Amino acid sequence: MTLLKSKTLSPSPNDIWLIWILRGLATIAGAIALLIVVFLLTESLPIFSRIALSRFFTDSSWNPTAGLYNLSPMLLGTFLAMVGAVLIATPIGILSAVFCQFYAPPMVAQLYRRLIELLAGIPSVVYGFWGLVVLVPLIGKIHPPGPSLLAGIAILAVMILPTVALVADASLEKVPTSYIQGAAALGLSRWTTICTVVFASAKSGLFTGLILGTGRAIGETMAILMVCGNVVQTPKSLFDPIRTLTANIALEMAYATEDHRSALFVSGLILMGMIVVLVAIAEVISQGKWQR
Repeated sequence: MTLLKSKTLSPSPNDIWLIWILRGLATIAGAIALLIVVFLLTESLPIFSRIALSRFFTDSSWNPTAGLYNLSPMLLGTFLAMVGAVLIATPIGILSAVFCQFYAPPMVAQLYRRLIELLAGIPSVVYGFWGLVVLVPLIGKIHPPGPSLLAGIAILAVMILPTVALVADASLEKVPTSYIQGAAALGLSRWTTICTVVFASAKSGLFTGLILGTGRAIGETMAILMVCGNVVQTPKSLFDPIRTLTANIALEMAYATEDHRSALFVSGLILMGMIVVLVAIAEVISQGKWQR
């Protein structure tokens, strides 16, 4: 039998042009991200030259006209809304992907995927309008006033659910059939196979979907602005109104000047830092460093 030896193929001229185009596009994307960071830092520096960074977390309140710049209530509101939405959307999204891949008839699974894709394409202002007209009055009947942390969590959960579900579905679909067949040969039940074999194999993709959903929850503005009440306070219950960092920027940037404006850019810098941390985690996961 003749053994075929692999040879290194030199790229064609078309491949070389494609490589240069892709490199150029990657460079442009990286430059844009770097320029955004530089812009945020430049706009934030004026206020850092006059007040210490610690004051953004220790001042008595957020009242820029009086020289008070406490961002802690809004940072906490952002974090609580994000965590609550992720805790709700993640199990629902993953289990819906499991249903599509292992339990649903093909036609039902295909219809469900189309509906999830439709949810992913709905503009955030539509979600916010629905929440304002339907969800907020419903919560108000249970516990006034209605605009609240709970409303924000519910809206964000619905908004990030398609991201988590679609990424999870794609990850489960890529699990090798041989893994599932091997588990069946050992006599494992379908659910045991899913929990012990499928989830372990698709762990990287599932975590990536979780992080992408978390990133959208952190950066959402319009829907949160419409349903959360926009009160700068530390919430003591799910029914208390809150204001997030993104909503604060949207509400006040139009009339902010001098230190007030710079403080809003500090808010943007904090949000950018949170996204950078998420991207770093996603990179670690995508490289398989958490596969053990």
